[in-house]
Amino acid sequence: MGNFWRLLVSVIIAFFLTFSTLSAHSAPASITQTTAIDFLEFGVDKIQHGNYQEAIENFNRAIALEKDFAVAYSDRCLAYLQLQDYHQAIADCTQAINLAPDNFEAYLNRGLALYREGDYSAAIVDYNRAVALKASDFRAYYNRGLARAADGKDSEAILDFNLALTQIPRITSLLVADIYNDRGLAHFVLQDIQAAMLDFNLAIRLNPNDARTYFNRGCTCGRNGDNFGAVRDFSQVIRLNPSNAQAYVHRGVAQYRLGYHLDAMSDLQKASEYFDNQGKRVAYQKTLDLLKSLRQKISSVTEIALL
Repeated sequence: MGNFWRLLVSVIIAFFLTFSTLSAHSAPASITQTTAIDFLEFGVDKIQHGNYQEAIENFNRAIALEKDFAVAYSDRCLAYLQLQDYHQAIADCTQAINLAPDNFEAYLNRGLALYREGDYSAAIVDYNRAVALKASDFRAYYNRGLARAADGKDSEAILDFNLALTQIPRITSLLVADIYNDRGLAHFVLQDIQAAMLDFNLAIRLNPNDARTYFNRGCTCGRNGDNFGAVRDFSQVIRLNPSNAQAYVHRGVAQYRLGYHLDAMSDLQKASEYFDNQGKRVAYQKTLDLLKSLRQKISSVTEIALL
């Protein structure tokens, strides 16, 4: 799976949808005193504008005024998730759940924090509870599918992606494309190349500007011996993301297999330069080693041809 891009940002996208469910209290502000609800609203506004630390400060004030304010803990969790403080995010979601045991969003977001920490089994438990609370929300199935895939349970992940596809509003075509992409990866792990290709094709049809899906389909083409298809898809990745060093590596390998040796070496040289600029020393060295190996093979073939 190291060569593939499971769409981890899909979890983030699902997470961002929680903004539509953030509590919007309409109680009028006091003329003489700012209330806990006011601070909650200030915090939500800060999150929506990307000011996460300021959002936390407002949620802190809300909680200071109202210790059992479950929504404030749940919403503060969102800010901590964005700041990648997963330990605090988990603590906030747990407190929100203690105060309001049927808080769907708290289970969904704690599952995300656990997922980010690599505790996939615990994340799955939270997503199970989220599914039980709101079986019509695609996010719980989708995120559980990602957690199951990360936990090596790709067959179960496919079932979750299927369920997510039955629940997601069809107007959200980009998110549907994300689900097809991730289901395609699960099919690939299970060595069902045909099903994987179908899913990647569907994802690209819905979102033709997503470099990740082209990358995944390119890898699948390479595994299936379709080097022309691999070159096509990795070229598209490079068009959409010119600094993608991995795409240059994989296109270079496909070019070499097709006999385009000079193009292959050019791609590997570009890949090594990008890895170097990005500070990825291990990948940089491995690419140089691969480039050296290909040069030696090409030199050997040339010498044999001249005999």
